Amino acid sequence: MDMAPKQQLPENPMAEIDVDAYASLVDMLDQACRKHGSRRALTLMGSGISYRELDRQAGAIAAWLQQQGLPRGSRIALMMPNVMPYMVTLIGVLRAGMVVVNINPLYTERELEYQLRDSGARAIFILENFASTLAAVPVDVRPACVVKVMAGDMLGWKGKAINFSLRRIKKIIPTGILPAAHRFDRIVSQGSRQHFDKPEIGMDDVALLQYTGGTTGVPKGAMLTHRNLVANVLQVEAVAQPALGELAGQPLTILSALPLYHIFALTLCGLFAVHAGMCSVLIANPRDLSSILRAWRRDPINIFPGVNTLFNSLANSEGYAALDFSGLRLCLGGGAAVLRPVADRWQVLTGVPLIEGYGLSETSPVVSANPTNAAEFSGDIGFPVPSTEVMLLDLQEREVARGEPGELAVRGPQVTPGYWQRPDETRQAFSSLGFFKTGDIATMSPEGRLRIIDRKKDMILVSGFNVYPAEVEEVVSEHPGVLECAAIGVPDDRTGEAVKIFVVRKDPGLDDRALTAWCKERLAAYKRPRLFEYRNELPKSNVGKILRRTLRDEAMAGSESAA
Repeated sequence: MDMAPKQQLPENPMAEIDVDAYASLVDMLDQACRKHGSRRALTLMGSGISYRELDRQAGAIAAWLQQQGLPRGSRIALMMPNVMPYMVTLIGVLRAGMVVVNINPLYTERELEYQLRDSGARAIFILENFASTLAAVPVDVRPACVVKVMAGDMLGWKGKAINFSLRRIKKIIPTGILPAAHRFDRIVSQGSRQHFDKPEIGMDDVALLQYTGGTTGVPKGAMLTHRNLVANVLQVEAVAQPALGELAGQPLTILSALPLYHIFALTLCGLFAVHAGMCSVLIANPRDLSSILRAWRRDPINIFPGVNTLFNSLANSEGYAALDFSGLRLCLGGGAAVLRPVADRWQVLTGVPLIEGYGLSETSPVVSANPTNAAEFSGDIGFPVPSTEVMLLDLQEREVARGEPGELAVRGPQVTPGYWQRPDETRQAFSSLGFFKTGDIATMSPEGRLRIIDRKKDMILVSGFNVYPAEVEEVVSEHPGVLECAAIGVPDDRTGEAVKIFVVRKDPGLDDRALTAWCKERLAAYKRPRLFEYRNELPKSNVGKILRRTLRDEAMAGSESAA
């Protein structure tokens, strides 16, 4: 069997990366802060901080965490959207030798409780808007150390005005919740005066728990090590070089509209941006397209990572065509498949093609990408990034011939060593040759280009976020009026896919309104079913397993008939 690395990006002079150029991810980030000290690192709503200030405040967070008696390796949860304290806290947690646990701030009490319990988080940094969700979590699960962040923190006098308005005028921030919580601005002040003992951090230490459903639908933490994340930053750097060559060394701006708690945005808009000395233009709420337009006018963008739905929304929004695209060099699409009509419209509007790539939480995330100096959208996911091997496997884990479909399997320095406290699922996730099995079915052209043609998993992608049918079905089936149910993904023009639920009713009076209200209390918005269908029975195998594929096929046939 040919085990040689598959063809790399032909335009990239680097076939390999040197992961050992850094002692850890902390070493990489610390070097960047020192090298780019006077440059702007982060900006939000027109206010920003330099790399020197980012370094100082991250150091204060690291010292403060140590002074709370938290040992090296403690899991620290971050439950924030793209606000200024996110990157400061992330670097501070890592610098203290601790492990970041990313949590979606839109999670319900049930979802938050599960992730806190599973990770064993000892502390949490949470935007104050979501404090009531944490307060509803059982006390024995809730971290003893809670730090409340406000949207205006680190924005100077403008931030103080924003915080006052949110709390006192608009009154959209709950008050009196978690009264024992620490305030972010105060712990930075305290930490700046406290002693910091620099811990020993190795490349194989876990840096991040990134939760994903994997193949079972039960959320589990993909352990991403310092080596994994350093490797993927260097791989992204190598891939981006052809598009940014003439701008090498210059201060660039990257639009951080995707949430940093998502691995795609964290690696590109967070870690890669810091490594390269970029200014990350933060967007707290990407659904507010006007905030993106205002940010772009203030800071014309050079690099824009996004998902299909965001590109589509912007391309069809009033005012976007009038923006300055003269400095735009690289638009990277990931998280979900980029659709050709969107890519074509985007290129006509901006003059820059959408460059699609592919990745997963378990691969830090980037596995493959198209050449970044391509002249047009390709419709595939390109070539493996440097130092990455891929194989396409049949059901017996044998490599299939070029052009034949098989399960995409990956081996490289960016691939997780496994799932947090789940050795059995870790073993099942890897082939006998040590390749991580992605669950996605792909083909490879004679030139080495990869194309995703199907998903082995039943995962649903809503605006680039993973939705696992088993989780949705568990919530819906708990309703007293439901006998059984099944969830699938169906095409949606706005979000790529939407969740559709098939229900066999126990209560004949059960309707969409009741189920919608039920799910609203238990599932984040993007996970909730938007389409409902009621049946007398669901298709099942001879062992009684509900056949989601049959339901998907029927749904697709129905949509084609309607068209």
